[in-house]
Formats: sequence, C-alpha cells, structure tokens
Amino acid sequence: MLQDTQVRLLVGSLVVSLIAALLYSFTRSRKLVSKGSAVLLTGPSEGGKTAIHSALIFNQMLPSHTSMQANISIMSLSSSERKHRSVKLIDLPGHPRLRDHFNEHLNDAKAVAFVVDATTIARNGAAVADSLPPSQQPPSLVILAHKYDLIESSGTPNFELAVSRVRTILERELDKRRTSQAAGVGVGQLGDDETTGTEMGGLECIGPAGVGFKFKDWEGGEIEILGTSVSEKGDSEKSLDGLDKFKQWLEDLSW
Repeated sequence: MLQDTQVRLLVGSLVVSLIAALLYSFTRSRKLVSKGSAVLLTGPSEGGKTAIHSALIFNQMLPSHTSMQANISIMSLSSSERKHRSVKLIDLPGHPRLRDHFNEHLNDAKAVAFVVDATTIARNGAAVADSLPPSQQPPSLVILAHKYDLIESSGTPNFELAVSRVRTILERELDKRRTSQAAGVGVGQLGDDETTGTEMGGLECIGPAGVGFKFKDWEGGEIEILGTSVSEKGDSEKSLDGLDKFKQWLEDLSW
C-alpha cells in the first residue's frame, strides 16, 4: 500500500514537472520570437537606406556611403499603448551581388521597408521592380518613396508626387513582368542588366490577363507606399520630419 502511494506521488511529481517544463518552453519561445522581430531596410543601392537607418537610430544626419554589409542596430518605438519597445533595424546592402543577403534575415523579419529613390525611378524602374522583395507573408511590406524633398512641385505636396510616381512606375513594370510570365518569358530573359535575375524571387504579380497590375488589388496582402525624406537642410529636428509617416506605420504594426 505504501509502495503504491509512493508510486502515485512520483508519477504526480513527474507530471507536474513536465507541465511546468512545457509552460516554460512555450513562454520562452514566445519571448524569443518577440525579441527576434526585426525591420529590414532593403532596396537598390543609393536609394537612401543607410541615411534612413542613421536618422532613426541616432536622430540626426550622418555621412553615409554605399553599404557592403548589413548595418544592425536597436531602434526604440513608443506609442500611447506601449511606453517603449525595442526592435532590431537591419540596413541591408543594395548592391546586386549582395542583395541575396536579404534571405539570411528574412526569418527574423517582422516588417520589410523597400526604399526607392523617387527622383531616379523614372529611368531605372525595371531594375527597381525586379529587386522588390519576394512574396512571403509575413512580414509586412511597405514601399518608401524616398527623397521626396528633392522633387520640384507646383502646389501638390512633394510626398504625394513621390508616392504617385513610384506607384505608377512600379505597377507598370510589374504588369510588364506579369505579361512576360504569362507568355512564358523568364524575367532574366528580359535584359542583361546585372540587377535582374537575383535569387530573391521578386514580388509575385501573376494575375488575370488584360487587367493592369495594381498594388491595391494584390492578393498577397496590403502594400502601403509612403513618402519619406531625410533632409540635410534646416535644424536637425525638422530635417527628420520626413520619416514621421514611416515611424507611425511601424508603431501601428501588431508587435
């Protein structure tokens, strides 16, 4: 009888220990996932990724140059619901030969910000469209129409012109890609530019023929386009106002 009681106590103890271990493992895994959330800054070279990274981390303009390796920093977010939250901000190289490093950080990503130079996209739209991140959900994707402060305007806000320009050109180029794919032509066959044919995969844009590609109709999820700028003119606080919409977008994510 005494032996049976001891056996039951031993089994009960083991069950309790097992449950406690499972709860600890579950809680720890959730914390690790949360801590591992990251924001990836990606896009073609000279788009302004490093300038955005420096402005968000150091709250000021710093000299920047074409990155040959990832810049990883910790960024602080704050909102009315959460006092502070730290996330990893990763500025990835935009050079075509280094762009596939994107895949190394994809599993750690909560959001991807694709940075486009709105002042030059009119002449390199095809290459920019080819370097869009692959269609994988999550993470959330935002396209930043950057350097809007360098666009001349007559009445219309510069950031609206930048967003409209980037949206129009990328949708046009992605529609061309969809048409070529429907005809059985690979993206890599469209030209010999070194920026095409990377292993990133590209944004999935297959859809019904005869209907122009539109981001608002993309079945892979919602893609927002925001105008951003980091100006070297004026005082340091005002020069960073051009990132307010992007920072708010990050705040609104379900962290």
